[in-house]
Amino acid sequence: MVKVMEQALESLGIAESNPGGFAGTWTGSGKEQTVNSPIHGEALASVTNVTPQEFDAILGRCHEAWATWKLVPAPKRGEVVKAIGDELRRNKQALAELVTLEMGKSLREGLGEVQEMIDICDFAVGLSRQLYGLTMPSERKQHRLQEQWHPLGVVGVITAFNFPVAVWSWNTAIALVCGDTVLWKPSSKTPLTAIACTKIAERVLRDFGFDPAICSLAIGRGSDIGDLINTDPRVALVSYTGSVPGGRHVGGLVQARFGRHILELGGNGAVIVSDKADLDIALRCIYFGAIGTSGQRCTTTRRIIVHEAIAPAFRERLLDLYRKTSIGDPRDPKVLMGPLVDTGAVETMLAAIETVKREGGKILIGGEKLPHPGGCYITPCIAEVPGNLPIVKEETFAPVLYFMTYRTLEEAIALQNGVTQGLSSAIITNDQRESELFLSAAGSDCGIANVNTGTSGAEIGGAFGGEKETGGGRESGSDAWKAYMRRQTTAINFSGKVELAQGITLEM
Repeated sequence: MVKVMEQALESLGIAESNPGGFAGTWTGSGKEQTVNSPIHGEALASVTNVTPQEFDAILGRCHEAWATWKLVPAPKRGEVVKAIGDELRRNKQALAELVTLEMGKSLREGLGEVQEMIDICDFAVGLSRQLYGLTMPSERKQHRLQEQWHPLGVVGVITAFNFPVAVWSWNTAIALVCGDTVLWKPSSKTPLTAIACTKIAERVLRDFGFDPAICSLAIGRGSDIGDLINTDPRVALVSYTGSVPGGRHVGGLVQARFGRHILELGGNGAVIVSDKADLDIALRCIYFGAIGTSGQRCTTTRRIIVHEAIAPAFRERLLDLYRKTSIGDPRDPKVLMGPLVDTGAVETMLAAIETVKREGGKILIGGEKLPHPGGCYITPCIAEVPGNLPIVKEETFAPVLYFMTYRTLEEAIALQNGVTQGLSSAIITNDQRESELFLSAAGSDCGIANVNTGTSGAEIGGAFGGEKETGGGRESGSDAWKAYMRRQTTAINFSGKVELAQGITLEM
């Protein structure tokens, strides 16, 4: 495995020591950090963060590159994104291995994450010829109204550790075809994958003869580099993925300068299991939704709301699945669940379990720290609770699943909606009335609502994001591209005379 690890790092251009800044040239003379794998606690490589002065130069180059990039025809920009997607295909295995090494998710999930990058590039290529505006009838004779879209500027992308490459690609592929340049600040927990992706984009941009500063990088602490992105007026749009407190901080800083932001914040996904459900489907959806990425997804299934008539039998079947969960090195294809991202995440999960007990919940299984190297392994936990306890309303970013029951569907929907987050939700039922109610205005209040599939596994074709404290942002598919562009309404007069709107006359 060590040999494979060395090969993956080397093939992606990751050295023993790496500068953490890029805007045409690589730079970084700030604090050096060692990146350790949560799999075994061993060092992978080191990264030198950028200083505030280096950041200013990086952003300046990225902003200069936008002046040229925005003039490139959108279909041509799409060709560049297509080439980035092709390069990701060629490096899929190595990049997935690096994601697994650095973040700790299973290799199959790492491969899926890189495939997500490839898919969004394919989506963006088609989008590059479909940045449609509108034409509208004018109330004035021989006038035409139209709406068109222009490139916005530099997009600052601040990403979290749990999807260290996919979220960057969601933003970058769309931003590039829209004519924007991108400045990426990744999580300090996963900087190596960011360096690898930036090197891939750099090669493609150079091959096409474009300024590689179009895809820039600045690695550093959020309180340092992140806040420089949030407060600098040269950054037209900030896309932030992270915690709710972090989103409040980012949103406040960006809004204070009248900048734009896309906030992708906390989730508290719930699955309603009807007495009319296919329980085999329900078990599969909930099991992966709860333990996938070791519970470290914003779309993780954190609550299940089960009809009281089937709750005892369903509980036992779910517990049986949990007892069989294989936990260990996520590079092993037989392992279902790897480590949490670091020891701090383990301690947070253990503290939440103690809070559940104090608030009246009952631990049915799991929540035990395991003696694996690195100290980041823990068994997934199921806790039975009498509804949305205060701790249940919080997002514990770990594999803790809350089990509760209901009598009526209206009661279940109230429980589903009774938290401050509003990202992903699901119902498992074969009753059409139940599914339609769940999807109606009286149903789920989340940005994502699924029927007979779980809370995880969002496809790039649909807009991704949620309501309430999830932030209201939308990324990826559908018409999410509009956030990355500047809308312009124009009136064209071909009458040969001046006519004002609303019937106002002008006497000269």
